[in-house]
Amino acid sequence: MKKMSNIYESAANTLGIFNSPCLTKVELRVACKGISDRDALSKPDPCVILKMQSHGQWFEVDRTEVIRTCINPVFSKLFTVDFYFEEVQRLRFEVHDISSNHNGLKEADFLGGMECTLGQIVSQRKLSKSLLKHGNTAGKSSITVIAEELSGNDDYVELSFSARKLDDKDFFSKSDPFLEIFRVNDDATQQLVHRTEVVMNNLNPVWKTFKVSVNSLCSGDQDRKLKCIVWDWDSNGKHDFIGEFSSTFKEMRGAMEGRQVQWECINPKYKAKKKNYKNSGIVILNQCKIHKMHSFLDYIMGGCQIQFTVAIDFTASNGDPRNSCSLHYIHPYQPNEYLKALVAVGEICQDYDSDKMFPAFGFGARIPPEYKVSHDFAINFNEDNPECAGIQGVVEAYQSCLPKLQLYGPTNIAPIIQKVAKSASEETNTKEASQYFILLILTDGVITDMADTREAIVHASHLPMSVIIVGVGNADFSDMQMLDGDDGILRSPKGEPVLRDIVQFVPFRNFKHASPAALAKSVLAEVPNQVVDYYNGKGIKPKCMSEYESSRTLAP
Repeated sequence: MKKMSNIYESAANTLGIFNSPCLTKVELRVACKGISDRDALSKPDPCVILKMQSHGQWFEVDRTEVIRTCINPVFSKLFTVDFYFEEVQRLRFEVHDISSNHNGLKEADFLGGMECTLGQIVSQRKLSKSLLKHGNTAGKSSITVIAEELSGNDDYVELSFSARKLDDKDFFSKSDPFLEIFRVNDDATQQLVHRTEVVMNNLNPVWKTFKVSVNSLCSGDQDRKLKCIVWDWDSNGKHDFIGEFSSTFKEMRGAMEGRQVQWECINPKYKAKKKNYKNSGIVILNQCKIHKMHSFLDYIMGGCQIQFTVAIDFTASNGDPRNSCSLHYIHPYQPNEYLKALVAVGEICQDYDSDKMFPAFGFGARIPPEYKVSHDFAINFNEDNPECAGIQGVVEAYQSCLPKLQLYGPTNIAPIIQKVAKSASEETNTKEASQYFILLILTDGVITDMADTREAIVHASHLPMSVIIVGVGNADFSDMQMLDGDDGILRSPKGEPVLRDIVQFVPFRNFKHASPAALAKSVLAEVPNQVVDYYNGKGIKPKCMSEYESSRTLAP
């Protein structure tokens, strides 16, 4: 049992680097006022795009929904961002007019932007600034961002609403209803929580099921008042009021286990004027499901093991290992970049793996005895058992195999991704959170089999695995950035998108003069979220301790 507690101790110790001090997620809500359009005759169809700055480049993180014909939009979609106290996180909010026939930004008109830091929003809770266009204020337009910390409770709720016999507000057709839910804050202000889609020409609408965090819905207070309003949508943006009702999350929870909760939708004006007014329709909550969100530590402490695999590039572009200019040169006193990257990342991962045995592979070399090119050979030359004992074992196997190889090419990494994916796919049969695979690929250059690699990554995104690529040396790594889905969605050659972003690419040269901890932190920062996204997305709960102990006999 001692061995088990050691894992937890070392896990807790290294979490400082592994999970970085981001234990805080922040929800940002956005609204704009007075946005003017290039076309004076029509109102804009605004959408706000959130960008973050990384290494001097802006990249898109997320975007709101598009609100049609509106100059004072209040967006329903939230932005959820990680807040790092120790970093300056620059944000840019861009308002674009998205024409209905084209959802991209090519046709879109830029209506104005606002830059600030996440720290400014968090410290002020509510930040309002003018929108700037090409350095000048864009008319009287402004943007307001409100921040809320997602504290502790990450659970979220799935709600399915419908209505029947709503009042008809349209002369020639039936109403086009949508529902808005507001949270009533302690200071009596109302905060939009969710806006459903519009169901056209229907007095008995069934709205799509939606998810919202418990925090967002009621700030964790089940008795907080929620105000719900039903509107009849109008294309000119002047929606007609149908009716309203109040509820609480506690009351909504009545719709669990197949029961329904119903409210009368009331129009106060009609109620005051009409004697035999009953209601303006009935709104029904058909289901309320609560999903518990588990954290990275919940899974690790429930006995999920991180299975760490290394793959090293032995292509000829590295240079002859006997030559001191080679990236594979073994200097008696100074580890080369391959070794530095391997040790920095491996030392953290090994804390989460109880047997400390790491499969290590090479690719792009001709190997003995026949000297055929291989893209997934065991560097200890034992194909039946490619595992090395500890990171030290990997280092020793690497040093002893170098003189026996003939560095060759091309740089194909799809075979090694497929190899680890095969193990990860066997793991999915257990339907429990017991092993998560991390593949560290160390390479000196642009890969040759990009199409196969994209295909392999899209397939792997459905499995319990993440891929970390560290670029060694001074090659042009621009193609590699494409595999790291931060700039957009990676797709297979057939157009299938990745289910989740599982690749992290880092050029080693950015960390040449930094500490190994800085490289490890950068490379591993996304792993905890990737682990959580995978298991939560599959609805797999952490294994509990007692079950873990009984299912696995631990060495004394």
